[in-house]
Amino acid sequence: MITCHSTLIPFTKANEKYGRQDFSLFSSTLNSPKTRAENLIRQLNLFPEHEINISPGHPTNLSESRIVEKRFRLDCLGNSGATVEELGHHAGYYRLPHSKDGRMFYFFFKSRSSKNDPVVIWLTGGPGCSSELALFYENGPFKIANNMSLIWNDYGWDKVSNIIFVDQPIGTGFSYSFDASDIRYNEEGVSNDLYDFMQAFFKEHHEYAKNDFFITGESYAGHYIPAFASRVQKGNKDKEGLYINLKGVAMGNGLTNPEIQFNAYSQYALDMKLINQSDYEKLIPLVSNCLQGIKLCGPEGGSPCKTAYDVCQGLIDNILQIAGNINYYDIRLNCSVDKCYDFSNMVRFLNMEPVRKALGVGNIQFVSCSSKVFRALITDWMRNLEVGIPSLLEDGIRVFVYAGEYDLLCNWLGNWRWVHAVEWSGQKDFEAAPVVSFTVDYVMAGLYKSHGPLSFLKVHDAGHLVPMDQPKVALVMIQKWMHGNLPLTGMGNKPNPH
Repeated sequence: MITCHSTLIPFTKANEKYGRQDFSLFSSTLNSPKTRAENLIRQLNLFPEHEINISPGHPTNLSESRIVEKRFRLDCLGNSGATVEELGHHAGYYRLPHSKDGRMFYFFFKSRSSKNDPVVIWLTGGPGCSSELALFYENGPFKIANNMSLIWNDYGWDKVSNIIFVDQPIGTGFSYSFDASDIRYNEEGVSNDLYDFMQAFFKEHHEYAKNDFFITGESYAGHYIPAFASRVQKGNKDKEGLYINLKGVAMGNGLTNPEIQFNAYSQYALDMKLINQSDYEKLIPLVSNCLQGIKLCGPEGGSPCKTAYDVCQGLIDNILQIAGNINYYDIRLNCSVDKCYDFSNMVRFLNMEPVRKALGVGNIQFVSCSSKVFRALITDWMRNLEVGIPSLLEDGIRVFVYAGEYDLLCNWLGNWRWVHAVEWSGQKDFEAAPVVSFTVDYVMAGLYKSHGPLSFLKVHDAGHLVPMDQPKVALVMIQKWMHGNLPLTGMGNKPNPH
């Protein structure tokens, strides 16, 4: 999951008094990062007991250097569709070496088809939301029924890959530490932890070490993924440890280049009739202030990046105030008074004693989304993570950006623009490449553009959570992309690039 940005501001009497024209009233200072994070979590119908998993009670003695993993079995209704004799479902912890006491929790599901399928790691955004959100509601092997039973997901990505779901950064989901100094504040800390984890994972599962490896995720993973991929690229070149056979990265509705993406908000809102032309013109000063703030946010982060975050959230707040009670993850939908989605069954399921025992998590609390991790990364938000993309492309590592067309917060238009702005040897050829139809079951499911290792897909009839909104399309998409079989011919209608 989730999320990219903002919090819907109630239409108060003060707003009513002055009207929507006085945009300064809706400054994001009305919502501190703490309040913003807490509102975000509540809108998913999640109410974690703790802000972050900094607590005692780890389930087992963890060594300094190796994964502690157990195979688990949970009853699941229906047919898995597996062609292998026995499915391999694992859960484990890894003590992170570049931390005082950090432990990363993960699920690993062997492919239902072949152990030779690629190894895929999925990173959920937030920042600070558990990857169990994706596991149970998007592209994991199973889904949770209302009676707390599991049913097989016919479109789980484990049908075409050996897939890993990790709880990260430290303090998210079942990942934890005893020491608050292990909280991560930037992509350097996040990417080092992920690199260390994959080194340990491939040592533990050496039979998969030579498989193709792909990094995937959505939303704030638009930051995590380029940083992690660059870290793998560096480790391979410097021969730091095991060679990781990185073949590509896939980012869904991600936040990667904030300057370009925030500049697209008001245009997207206008195109989708969330605002009118007069509103668009009134937002121009806010857009300008936001972009000026982002320019002052350098690669080192710090207070200018916090200021830019505050200013730019004001821009989003104003668009939402005009648009009304929309679900900003999917503008076709409305949010109730305090809820946009309901993911509460995940928490109920993971708190069941038989489930916790099967996973081996002991007394560790499950923090579905950590407001403290969210706040810790505030100075990371406005950093431009596109800077690592050209090097990946020049090394032939495939970069795939896809976006559901009805997501406001990490909208397709902003992603379209930053992908075209990447400066690499194939930039002009990518710009000149045709836009073609992507079809599933003879129905057009999106519009696709590619040249060499760079690809972009606008997914029809989907919002922020593409694998949840269009599960079959997402499965076909990721399988074809990993095997280099996405469409290359057949003109479609060009998206409006503005």
